[in-house]
Amino acid sequence: MSRRRLVYEGKAKILYEGPEPGTLIQYFKDDATAFNAQKKGTISGKGVLNNRISEHIFTLLGTIGIPTHFIRRLNMREQLIRQVEIVPIEVVVRNVAAGTLSTRLGIEEGTQLPRTIIEYYYKDDALNDPMIADEHIAAFGWATREEMDDIADMAIRVNDFLCGLFAGIGIRLVDFKLEFGRLWENDFARIILADEISPDGCRLWDMTTNEKLDKDRFRRDLGGEAEAYQEVARRLGLLKEGEPNAVLDMAEHRQKRGK
Repeated sequence: MSRRRLVYEGKAKILYEGPEPGTLIQYFKDDATAFNAQKKGTISGKGVLNNRISEHIFTLLGTIGIPTHFIRRLNMREQLIRQVEIVPIEVVVRNVAAGTLSTRLGIEEGTQLPRTIIEYYYKDDALNDPMIADEHIAAFGWATREEMDDIADMAIRVNDFLCGLFAGIGIRLVDFKLEFGRLWENDFARIILADEISPDGCRLWDMTTNEKLDKDRFRRDLGGEAEAYQEVARRLGLLKEGEPNAVLDMAEHRQKRGK
């Protein structure tokens, strides 16, 4: 069977024409990038794990009334999604100081923030996704005030739900990235959650050891990226012992590295 028409290829996913109007097939790659693709590599099996993790989280979010583009998982690496017009804004939700927030403001990484912070970044690789304010969004018409209210409300609801979900499996949700899109119905558009939620776009730390279980292992050359992603999937109940992508023990990884 010939591959459907390619619509878009990003750093971690490919979008193909869907089987019905208004749908797309989202394919998850093993490619890993950091620092706006200045660092590139591959994490074996990452696409399979991110597909399953994102499917699981989007399905759960749907049960609490968060509208998403997810329809169903098709196979190990692909899922069927609704076609949306992506709002050109990355929404970053922060609960703990880490990454660029720590370096920008001189706050020690791991510091619990006094309140959840929502930041906005303009989606433009050529500009390194600059941080923007509400005034920029309004001035350049990237989203309406009503749309931004919906985005902020959903971001807080998603954060509250995910903090509880991950805490229940011994993981601290440090921060994460969200993307939203407009789902058009005739002349009316509503905002829904799009893209993915996985260790690629979340900082996830073990609540006991602070071990990083996310893409920071790739960014910081810590190694054990595949094991970390598998550990998240295992704790979520998505991988069972004996499956083809069997979980590798992080303790075993540390021992191999002499730590």
